[in-house]
Amino acid sequence: MADHDLLNQVWTNIIGNSIKFSMDGGIINVSIKQDIKYVIVRISDTGIGISSEDQKRIFERFFKADRSHSRKYGGSGMGLAIVKQIISLHQGDIRVESEPGQGTTFFVTLPIITSIE
Repeated sequence: MADHDLLNQVWTNIIGNSIKFSMDGGIINVSIKQDIKYVIVRISDTGIGISSEDQKRIFERFFKADRSHSRKYGGSGMGLAIVKQIISLHQGDIRVESEPGQGTTFFVTLPIITSIE
């Protein structure tokens, strides 16, 4: 069970960031794995990457990891905070792996069946 519109916002935000922070000719990969309990969506890019220090804060409201590109790329710094909230509402989890200059990978884990509370 999931809210289609909310999850669409998750994918739009993460893939949009991958496009925004990748150079022309960059590569974005999306893969999905499923087991009995979970679906794991992996979205990776060959973009500018995120420092380990900034990775700890990227899901905070109004945080912009690459302040030097803030004017160029715009955005409110709310996107990933909203993404995290939507995934939490679905009883899921999100994590990031990244290295500056090497790209970024987001892992979104969602339960196949959520408990009703």
